[in-house]
Amino acid sequence: QLQASGGGLVQPGGSLRVSCAASGTRFSRDDMGWYRQAPGTQRELVAGITSGGTTDYAESVKGRFTISRDNAKKTVYLQMNSLKTEDTAVYYCNVAILRRPFSASYVRWPHHWGQGTLVTVSS
Repeated sequence: QLQASGGGLVQPGGSLRVSCAASGTRFSRDDMGWYRQAPGTQRELVAGITSGGTTDYAESVKGRFTISRDNAKKTVYLQMNSLKTEDTAVYYCNVAILRRPFSASYVRWPHHWGQGTLVTVSS
C-alpha cells in the first residue's frame, strides 16, 4: 500500500515537502516515482529515484523539485521549491520503471494506486 501525505495550500514561490509511506518488503529494491494529476489531465510522472538513489526529473520540475527516499522508513519524499500555480495537482507515489530519457519512464503498476495528497498553489 502507498499513502501520500503533506499536501496543502501554498503561495506561488513557496515550498512544500510531501511524503509517501509504503508497505511491503520490496520497497528497498523498487525504483520509485512521484506522479501528479491536475484536473482534466492525465497523471504524469514528475520525479523518479532508483533503488540505489539515482534521481531524474521531468523538465517541468527540474531544478525545483527533489526526490529522496529512506529505505529504513519505507518512505519516499518530494521536496518542492519555487512552486508555480501549474504545480497544483494531486500527488501520488508508485513504483516506477525508470528509463533514459526520463520521458520514457512509466508506472510499474498502472492499476494500483494509493491515496494521493492535494497540493494547491495559489495566492
